[in-house]
Amino acid sequence: QVQLVESGGGLVQPGGSLRLSCAASGFTFDKYAVGWFRQAPGKEREGVACISELDGNTNYADSTKGRFTISRDNAKNTVYLQMNSLKPEDTAVYYCAAHTYPRTTCSLSRSAQNFWGQGTQVTVSS
Repeated sequence: QVQLVESGGGLVQPGGSLRLSCAASGFTFDKYAVGWFRQAPGKEREGVACISELDGNTNYADSTKGRFTISRDNAKNTVYLQMNSLKPEDTAVYYCAAHTYPRTTCSLSRSAQNFWGQGTQVTVSS
């Protein structure tokens, strides 16, 4: 069955870094765009970053541009999110997701996603 398993979350001080990983199985990973979303307590789930199926084109939320970098390794069926200069407002549960889309672009819309992971907690606090 389809699985997306996130890892790498934890507690980090403001200004620190974390690298999230998401291992995919049960579907043809390299035929899907993939992305990261997050949900803070009391807030809606929002798109953070995504990467296209082809050419590695990326989209970022304005709040993460210049600090977060998404990448994928199709040989390992894995997508990564490198998070630098973390802020307390980045605290949330982070989810990875996969979706079919035009091959050279991707979507940060929740409704566009076909598959979701279970999430990993990221806490930014001193």
